[in-house]
Amino acid sequence: MPLRQLIPRDPPVGVLEMLEGLCLEEKALPDRPYTVVNFVSSADGRATFHGRSGALGDQVDRDVFHTLREQNDAVMVGTHTARVERYGRMTRDAERRARRVSAGREAEPLACLVSRRGDIPTEAPIFSEPEARIVVFGPADMPPVAAAAQVDVVRLDPGELTLTTVLRRLRSDYGIRSLLCEGGPTLFGGLLHERLVDELFLTLAPKLSGGGAAPGVTDGPELDELARLRLVWALESADSLYLRYAVLG
Repeated sequence: MPLRQLIPRDPPVGVLEMLEGLCLEEKALPDRPYTVVNFVSSADGRATFHGRSGALGDQVDRDVFHTLREQNDAVMVGTHTARVERYGRMTRDAERRARRVSAGREAEPLACLVSRRGDIPTEAPIFSEPEARIVVFGPADMPPVAAAAQVDVVRLDPGELTLTTVLRRLRSDYGIRSLLCEGGPTLFGGLLHERLVDELFLTLAPKLSGGGAAPGVTDGPELDELARLRLVWALESADSLYLRYAVLG
C-alpha cells in the first residue's frame, strides 16, 4: 500500500523507498551508536492491547518495523518484551538479508538484551535460531546462557550496568554504528533518562483501547524536563499516521 506523505508534501512513496536511504550508521557518535526507537500506539495512547502490540498495527506498520530492522546494525529489546512478544529471528527474509549485505551490513542485525537481574527469556524463539546473533548484558553473577543461537554474555558490576555503558560497549566492542530500540516502554524510558535517544519513529494507529492498564510508549519516572521533538516527516496510510521525530533533548 502506498504512503501519502504529508510533511513534506510529495507523491506517494513505498516503505522501502522511504527508509532505505536513512544511512543512520553515518550519524554514529564516537562513544555510542546513533539510536532510534520504533513504537506503535493506539490513538488513546496505549502501547499494547491485551498485553501485546501486534493488534495495534497493520501490514504497513509491519513493513516499517522490518525495514527499520534492515537499516540498523543492531536491535535492542527489553527482556519482558522479548518474552511476551515471542521474539524470533531478526531477519527471516532472504531478500532483506541480501540487501543488508549489499549495503555493507551483516546479514542479520545483532540482537541486544539488557537485564539487571539476569532473567533472560531463553524460551523466546530467537534463542533457538542458530543464525541469530545475540548479546546479553547482565549482572556480574549472571550464569551462562545455553541456547542454539550465537550468544555473548557481557557481565557488568552493578555500578556499570547502565544503558550508557551498554551503548558504549556496543560501539567499541561490537562495532555497532546504528541501534534500533523496539521497546518496551520501560527500556525506552530508561534510554530517555540517560539521554541516549536520537530519533523516534511512531505509528499512531486509528484504534482505541478503551482504557486498561497498558502503558504508553514510555514507562517509569518522569523526566526532570520534557524532551522536545522536531517532526521530520508525517506519512499516512489507511488512516494510520507514521511519524518520524528527531529528539532534541
